[in-house]
Amino acid sequence: MPELLKPPLNDLHRRLGARMVDFAGWDMPVQYGTGIVAEHNAVRTSCGLFDLSHMGRVYVRGADAMALSQRCLTRDLSKIAPGQAAYGLLCDEQGGILDDVIAYVMANGNVLFVFNASNREKDLAWFERQRFERALDARIEDCTFETALIGLQGPDAQNLLQPLCSIGLDAMPGYSFAAAEVDGRHALVARTGYTGEDGFELFVEAEDAEALWERLAAAGAAPCGLGARDTLRTEAGMPLYGHEIDESTNPYEAGLGWTVSLRKEDFAGREALVRLKEAAPSRKLVGLLVDDGGGVPRPGFAIAGGGSLTSGTFSPTLKRNIAMGYVPAPKTEPGTRVEIEIRGRSVGATVVKLPFVPHHTRPRQTKG
Repeated sequence: MPELLKPPLNDLHRRLGARMVDFAGWDMPVQYGTGIVAEHNAVRTSCGLFDLSHMGRVYVRGADAMALSQRCLTRDLSKIAPGQAAYGLLCDEQGGILDDVIAYVMANGNVLFVFNASNREKDLAWFERQRFERALDARIEDCTFETALIGLQGPDAQNLLQPLCSIGLDAMPGYSFAAAEVDGRHALVARTGYTGEDGFELFVEAEDAEALWERLAAAGAAPCGLGARDTLRTEAGMPLYGHEIDESTNPYEAGLGWTVSLRKEDFAGREALVRLKEAAPSRKLVGLLVDDGGGVPRPGFAIAGGGSLTSGTFSPTLKRNIAMGYVPAPKTEPGTRVEIEIRGRSVGATVVKLPFVPHHTRPRQTKG
């Protein structure tokens, strides 16, 4: 078995007593001593601190950097101004989802991509294939191991970060980013996140990560692990690759059709996505509120009449069990009742519109 990859903050997590797990080949903290619920509530009510360094950080540079990025991504980056970021998908030629990513458009025409940890090598190969087949003048530079990514999420994130930051954060809309000094260290500061709360993600050099983490923690941010990150994103109705989306799912059934810019003439998977949109999905991703006393739903549990759960957890905010899953298209209307098989018992649940908990992020840019 290959040795687990270690992010720059690995030693610090262990000193803090974090419970470590194998996540996509990385040795990552799932929770600290306070526990997942306390960490979750810290993000919803004040501010949480996350190590996101397992996520892939890859620059596309060169004369054809934008052309390659446009070829690989479903979003139309010509509609995204420099200094803005866009959530989008990488789709294969059948319209299946290879990954969901964020693209950061630089003023010099280069693009920074953040990949899911489990897909970094696959995504790199996909970009390289597209570059080679079209003879594009672009370099694909994986900076994952030279940098760290720290998330600061919650309603107090701006107030906590501003005294340490050289730029005015109040002027930054959602899904924007800028270079700055944070506690005297160079960083790329992005108003992005994966919790449904306002917050920032800080791209920094690996050697600066530990000192910056300790400074943010000392300012009041609560260290949070991947466990709280999962409950937060589930409440926010955000998909997780390998659960809600993968190569067997397409954007329209996953509720991500808004990320597909079919007016863009040439990108991977476009022809298949045109057909899929015209056909209309036979199943769709929905949220489910599980009846009280039914037990905690988990991924893979069957939904009677067709479909299965992709995610499930106890919601600390709602104080009840919630789940996401695919159901046949006729059963997607909010208020529809379904039955879930939970450990040998049939438990009722109600279809609801996602997200379970309203987002409190700054408004994202419109689809482009």
